[in-house]
Amino acid sequence: MIKSYLKDQKRFFILGLVLLIGVHYSNQVCIANPRKVKFFATHQVPPETPLISLEKNVLLVGIKPYLGKEIINDHNSPLLRLVSNGRNLVLKDSDGIIRKGKEINIGWRAQQLLNPKVFVRKKIGPFASFESAEKLANDLKDKGIESTIAHPLDWEVWVSADSEMPASIKTTYQKIRVSKKVFPYLHGNHGNIGLKGPISLQAPDGLRWENGIYMGPFSIQADAYGSWTLVEHVPIERYLNGVVPYEIGASSPEAALAAQAVLARTWAVANSHRFKVDGYNLCSDTQCQVYKDPSKANQKIKTAIKSTAGKILIWNKKPINTVYHATNGGVMASVDEAWSMNKVPYLQTRLDGPKKWTSTVDLPLSNEKHLQSFLFSKSEAFGSDHPLFRWERTLKSSQISKQLNQSQKVSSFFDPQKIEVVSRGSSGRVTSLKINGKTGSEIFLKLDDIRRVLRQLPSTLFVVKEIKEGKWLFSGGGFGHGAGMSQSGAIELAKNGWTPKQILSHYYPKTKYGFLP
Repeated sequence: MIKSYLKDQKRFFILGLVLLIGVHYSNQVCIANPRKVKFFATHQVPPETPLISLEKNVLLVGIKPYLGKEIINDHNSPLLRLVSNGRNLVLKDSDGIIRKGKEINIGWRAQQLLNPKVFVRKKIGPFASFESAEKLANDLKDKGIESTIAHPLDWEVWVSADSEMPASIKTTYQKIRVSKKVFPYLHGNHGNIGLKGPISLQAPDGLRWENGIYMGPFSIQADAYGSWTLVEHVPIERYLNGVVPYEIGASSPEAALAAQAVLARTWAVANSHRFKVDGYNLCSDTQCQVYKDPSKANQKIKTAIKSTAGKILIWNKKPINTVYHATNGGVMASVDEAWSMNKVPYLQTRLDGPKKWTSTVDLPLSNEKHLQSFLFSKSEAFGSDHPLFRWERTLKSSQISKQLNQSQKVSSFFDPQKIEVVSRGSSGRVTSLKINGKTGSEIFLKLDDIRRVLRQLPSTLFVVKEIKEGKWLFSGGGFGHGAGMSQSGAIELAKNGWTPKQILSHYYPKTKYGFLP
């Protein structure tokens, strides 16, 4: 595994069988206002998952989480169907049970515990992103409070129930009684054979998975929520085959592909602790970097990755936070406009275009008049041919009410009457949005929570006006958070002859172009 960043793999924890995908189980009890707290663990320690790849710089990527989750609620859970791309798969559990075959099916069953376990903690969240959850966890650490970041549905931070929390931090006290456990078994015509995790899976010619082929090896291991995860143990350079084309597009110019490879590699190393609580490094969906069928990488992509082999961006002797997005609408965001994070010198507000154009634009765009002029006038920014460089969205009060309810921002019916921008960052992005209800109540959405709740909005770079009662027009620019590299901008720069290093220096100034440790 990647030394220095993945060396704490052996200390991964598994939490109790709890809070599965936001569902309260019959064997879970939550107490809102405890008077007296005994000492209980916040979660249970999992069995260690051994590394099963002999290659260097291996990442553990969860390609199918929450397996068997339905069993906890006494529902049927789909089989895990494992199909070879050629020679027999070889499955082995921790007791040495081996199964070989072109197809192996694994089912799930629950077993009542003779001695139910009790876990107690204080929960903070949900958070719209890992970045916001980690910022709080780091702030707590500075105060001497240890915490765990988890992802049962949204990101949450868990601390010991006896921790003295700052009054400004809202927590929910949870006491969870775990009375059953989910186990995997081999499903076949000759009966079902129980398996003991963690389970290893070798696929000599690759595993067919979701219309793709993954080489592995793999493990099937318990996660933090009472369910299981199918994890690929993949060397980081091969991992990039499944990231680069899906993040920026396989047809992009080679310099843009190479820049994306450096960013994806840096991001993977810097975020290898993201799913520590679940016993692996990264996920494969948009909560991480999208990771899909690596076998589809063409020669152009492989060449771009190889040309930057081992290269990452470094600041202050550490891999940087290489956030990136589709298009910034002509202006880069400071990182604290997107997430509750401390500022860094390489992610600051700057216009993204040729000097002749940037000299005509007034900053900061936190000024409403400057922002409207910026959004509604012709732009010569890099990547302005992206379809979401400028956009409009209309939202009705019924839509907003439904989304507030779905995101647990309101506990009962809320009828929006007025929407008001409270504050903007220097790039013009909304950092606080107030929604007033007809009953006099009000809700504030901040930073990444804005797009988490109002999912139709491509970005937070917008102005809003009511066009009739209960209907608002959002006019904006960009797709994504706006911090770091604009992929559409990088594509245009590559077409104009910029090198990968020049593109990266443009979007991440003050960083060093170096090698993996």
